[in-house]
Amino acid sequence: MIRRRAVLQGMGGLGMAGLLANAPAARADAATGAIDRRALVGRHDIERTASDPDLPIQVGNGRFAFGADITGLQTFLPFATMSDWGWHEDALPPGQSPADYVGEIWDTHGRPVRYWTDDKQHPQLNQWLRENPHRINLGRIGMRLLRGDGREATEADLTDRHQRLDLWSGTLHSRFVLEGVPVSVETACHPELDVVGVRVDSPLIAAGRLTVFIDFPYATAGSKFSAPFVGVWDRPDAHQTQLRRRGAQRADITHRLDATTYHVSLLWQGPGRLTPDATHPHRYVLDGGRARRLEVAFGFSPDEPRPAPPAPAVSAASAAWWPRFWRSGGAIDLSQSADSRWVELERRIVRSQYAMAVNEAGGWPPQESGLVNNGWYGKFHMEMYWWHAAHYALWNRWPILDRSAGVYEHFLASARERAREQGYRGARWPKMTTPGGVQSPGLQNALLLWQQPHPIFFAELDYRAHPDKSTLAKWREVVFATADFLASYAFHDPATHRYVLGPPLVIANEGPDPRSTINPTFELSYCRFALRTAQRWRRRLGLAPDPAYADVLAGLAPLPVQDGVYVFHEGIQDMWTRWNNNHPDPVAAYGMLPGDGVDVPTMRATAQKVYATWDVDNLYSWDFPLLAMNAARLGDPGRAVDFLLHERFGFTDTGLPASGFAGVPSPYFPGAGGLLYAAAMMAAGWDRGPKTAAPGFPSDGRWTVHSEGLSPAI
Repeated sequence: MIRRRAVLQGMGGLGMAGLLANAPAARADAATGAIDRRALVGRHDIERTASDPDLPIQVGNGRFAFGADITGLQTFLPFATMSDWGWHEDALPPGQSPADYVGEIWDTHGRPVRYWTDDKQHPQLNQWLRENPHRINLGRIGMRLLRGDGREATEADLTDRHQRLDLWSGTLHSRFVLEGVPVSVETACHPELDVVGVRVDSPLIAAGRLTVFIDFPYATAGSKFSAPFVGVWDRPDAHQTQLRRRGAQRADITHRLDATTYHVSLLWQGPGRLTPDATHPHRYVLDGGRARRLEVAFGFSPDEPRPAPPAPAVSAASAAWWPRFWRSGGAIDLSQSADSRWVELERRIVRSQYAMAVNEAGGWPPQESGLVNNGWYGKFHMEMYWWHAAHYALWNRWPILDRSAGVYEHFLASARERAREQGYRGARWPKMTTPGGVQSPGLQNALLLWQQPHPIFFAELDYRAHPDKSTLAKWREVVFATADFLASYAFHDPATHRYVLGPPLVIANEGPDPRSTINPTFELSYCRFALRTAQRWRRRLGLAPDPAYADVLAGLAPLPVQDGVYVFHEGIQDMWTRWNNNHPDPVAAYGMLPGDGVDVPTMRATAQKVYATWDVDNLYSWDFPLLAMNAARLGDPGRAVDFLLHERFGFTDTGLPASGFAGVPSPYFPGAGGLLYAAAMMAAGWDRGPKTAAPGFPSDGRWTVHSEGLSPAI
């Protein structure tokens, strides 16, 4: 552990620290003192000269995204075009249905309770429920480039490659040369419609050596961590496409994959012709005739196709919407800092905002890998929704957060039924789930607890921003159903006269045995916060305190301490030698959370124990913002900044967050969401925190933090 201890205790700078050290600062407007947001964003435009074989560069609108290689399309790499509405189901195991799944009986304080942890009588159905439904790749859009000898070009044949993503307009500009002939490509996504607009300029078009194609794969669940590509191209007989021409410059294509059907509407300018590719089933090719420009828009829809707007209109809509996004909500300018690492931290903050707005701003909670690939079969995990979405509250981008926050109301009926079946009151929220609210089976999926208080946290963030009756009405039923479950889940132990959590219970770390897990530090603190906040909501609504909430709050077990530090859960053995990997849960109680039940000196000792012993190579990327928030609350802002710049907390050149954990696919967007929440908290402060400017940053003169439009954390 010596090397890892050195990494956590003595984190230094990054290799890219000086990349833009001499870049012009985003000066405040002389009249208003406001941050020059265009300069702030523009100095972090994304530029590259080669494709990343694993991760694309993207344009998108939050519910629909298109991943591109160095050509601006999907010419050489079959990156995905994904949405939050495109789903597919495989055929059920013969003779079985989801109703046949029975799960397992677990002893729960003397009660036999059936959980969906496994079903050894139906192993095929168990796997089917985990894999289905899964997201689909809606189609591959690329160029067919021919060399002078008639052979198809590869990326290695291209010279003078340069690509720039203009973050201010959301437009991707790509240019390259093939055998002395230039090609330029502009790619954009409509902010309100699921439409990709493409504009290609090159003499190769008129020469018949450059055409644009759209190709359709069959869907597959893949593996749990399938990446980087989605779909299979070698099962042409398993699906169907149908072309319908709508005139000289428009066509619609319908794609059917079993019970899934969706449509693509193509609209192009000029003399181009769209024809099926005789050598590639389900591929359609658009040429440009004798013109040297090819402009085409691809509109995707689960419903009957409507004409897509022309490609120039798509670009114009993107160029109008993104400046409004960047001017909305908060901003952080670090350019006047003396610490040369300001460039990298600001880069991460700016590019993470773009990546989240492209991948994670739709009508459903996103999956961990956004709209890039199909980690976890494309399903979203409700415990991670906080890490995906809570930052929008602190950055005051509520119109985006509101798009998906209604998921709790949508799931309320099924969550109530889940709680009732298990013998509890209120609503028990799922973990890994489908848009229909069906929880996937699995030990962690069935027994995890820390997603349960999330809706109360979101409701409180909303009320702080909008303290009115409409907010109380919006969240009332969800808040009280959540608190009812937590109060009934807590078991009154007559032997100790305490309310206890678990067993069975899976903690956020997901490592220790759920059969022996009782009174975990993080979950105890979160339960306290949730019930305390629910009582506050009752007062706001003019209601008397709930006696069940009060009883549990008064009698809930204290946070477990061993040898002067907090541990995962009461009675755990070998905490600091066997279980010191993956998420360091105890610090979350005074980092992500405000510290209900926390003794600060004990938490400070716990953090030091984590720094000295934790296996940093087995941290997920969101653990670094978690540690940063804990360090900030503990009055150690230097370490908080170091955690946000840790060498194991990686971001690609395209701004996408790496997973940080072996075997977990990248990108891993909870890392980016966590970074944005932590950065806002460190700049704007938190409840009962220091009443100084940027309290989460060092005050030694090396960091100058200019922020605006941010809200403090809870």
